[in-house]
Amino acid sequence: MGYSGRYHAASLAAVFLALAVGILIGVGFGSDIVNGTADSLEKSLHADIDNYREQVDDLQQQLGEQGQFSRLAAPALVDGRLQRRRIALVALGGLDDAIAADVRGSVQQSGGQLTEVAVVREPPDIGAVADASRGGSQRPLPRGTAFDRATKRSGRLLVRGGKGFAGLRAALLTRYSGEPGRIDGVVVVRQRPPTGSAREERDTDQLESELVAGMTDTKVPVVGVETTDTADSSITFFDANASASVDNVDELPGKVALVYTLDCAQGNYGVKDSADSLLPDLLAQRSSRCR
Repeated sequence: MGYSGRYHAASLAAVFLALAVGILIGVGFGSDIVNGTADSLEKSLHADIDNYREQVDDLQQQLGEQGQFSRLAAPALVDGRLQRRRIALVALGGLDDAIAADVRGSVQQSGGQLTEVAVVREPPDIGAVADASRGGSQRPLPRGTAFDRATKRSGRLLVRGGKGFAGLRAALLTRYSGEPGRIDGVVVVRQRPPTGSAREERDTDQLESELVAGMTDTKVPVVGVETTDTADSSITFFDANASASVDNVDELPGKVALVYTLDCAQGNYGVKDSADSLLPDLLAQRSSRCR
C-alpha cells in the first residue's frame, strides 16, 4: 500500500516538530552545563595565572642575583690577566664606536692597553698596495702575487712594526692611530661594506685572508669578535683563518672570553650555534705568551 502525499507531509512535520522540541530542551540543559563549565574554567585560569606570576617573580629574582654575581665576579676573573700587554684592534672594512668601546674596556679592565687601532680599506686598491710594497726598488711581480705578499707583510707589520709600514699604511688603511710594534695580541672586527662587483668581492676576500694570515704568522693571539646582533656572522671566517673568536663581545661573558682568548685560549666562544661554549676554561693558568 502506497503513502499519500498528505501522509508524507504529516510525517515530515512530526519529524521537524520533534527536532525543534529536542533543540529547545537541549538549549535549556546546555546553558546550565556551559555556564558551569565556564565558571570552573575561569577559576582554574585565575589559579594558573597566579601560579605563573609567582614563578615569573622567582625567575626575575634569580636572574637579578645571577646578574649581580656576574658583575661582581667578572673583575676578579680578568684582573691582571693582560697586565702590561699591548693590544691592537684591526677592523676590516669599518669600525663601530660601540664595539671599539667594548674591546677597549675589556682590555683595560684586565690590565692591558689598546695601543693601536687600524681600519682597513675595503674594497682594496690592489695597485696602490702592491706599489707601496715594492717601493720602486723590487722586481715587478704579477698584480695578484704582489698584492698577496703586500697584504700578508702588512699583517706582520701591524704587529711587529718595521721599515715599510708607513707606505703600506697610506695605501691599505682608511684610519690609523697608535704605534705598530711590540704588540702582544690582536682583536679583529669584520664589518665588511657591500662591494660593487664580483672582482671587488674576490679582492676583498684575498685581502682579509692574507692580512689575518700575516698577523697569525707572528704567533701572537689573534681573536675575531662580533656582537650578538651581528646580522652576517664572521665566525666561520675567523675559524677558517686559525683565529679564536667571541660572538658576544657586547655582553659581560663575551668580554671575559675576549680577555682569555687574548691570553692564549683557543676556540669559538659565545651564544651562537657556531660557539664551542660560552666561556673558556676560567681556571687556566695565566700565560706569559702563546707558543
